[in-house]
Amino acid sequence: MTAPTSPSRRRLLVAGLLLVAGIDAAGVAFADDTPMLRTAGTLKVAVYNDLAPFSSHGQGIDADLGAALAGKLGLKLALLPFDAGDDVGDDLRNMVWKGHYLGYGPADVMLHVPVDRMLMSANPQVEIFAPYYVETVRLVRSAQAIPQFDGVDALAGKRIGVEKVSISGMVMLGEGGGRFREQVHIYPTAIEALEQLKAGSLDAVLATRAQIESVMKGDLAFPLQDVPFDRLPRGGWAIGMAVKKDNVGLARQLQAALNDLAASGELKTIFAKYGVQAVRP
Repeated sequence: MTAPTSPSRRRLLVAGLLLVAGIDAAGVAFADDTPMLRTAGTLKVAVYNDLAPFSSHGQGIDADLGAALAGKLGLKLALLPFDAGDDVGDDLRNMVWKGHYLGYGPADVMLHVPVDRMLMSANPQVEIFAPYYVETVRLVRSAQAIPQFDGVDALAGKRIGVEKVSISGMVMLGEGGGRFREQVHIYPTAIEALEQLKAGSLDAVLATRAQIESVMKGDLAFPLQDVPFDRLPRGGWAIGMAVKKDNVGLARQLQAALNDLAASGELKTIFAKYGVQAVRP
């Protein structure tokens, strides 16, 4: 069965506007209650579609992380890619604790979940834990088109790319009461906007650091800028995993597996494969 398509392709990254908590479940005592998982022999891992470089059509950082976690647990990977719903609560319901009404899901674990107190409170049916990355939004510019950058005023008159229905798009369109609105060019994905920047069709792009790094791969012709937009969390936001609330044994095992991957350097290697620096909380 193919993954259900949501009526609205809202982006997960909008969830970054939530207040980030960065809670680690490693110190919580769990009971081992995963015999059915062992019997099945597979770990069903839910990952987003169209969220490169983390997951896109079954490939990316989250897909590789899911495979590594399954391996640590002695299980085979069963990947469940899905399209984002209208909000993360919908995704947690469809992919973690209930399943989609069309019969897709639930998975044993969902990746790329904001580790956020408000999200936890609003979704008591799930356990959100094991932050494995801190996402931030950055501006990347063409050094040729914008030789000097000393703040957002340097963007006056420049062509700025953003992804549609994203936190970057919201911030850029709303900055300064909308003073850059006529300069903003909207693309289906941030990756497409970044490719246009490389091609010379744009002067700058506002996107996540992971997206920028995966495309630019450290090219000095396209420097990154930390721009202090008022509507952006300066420290970024942590992303982790979610399991059904009563599947506490699996949560414990996944936390331990993630800790092993980080300690061995395998987590860093997974990120590096896609040109992204591994930044943990």
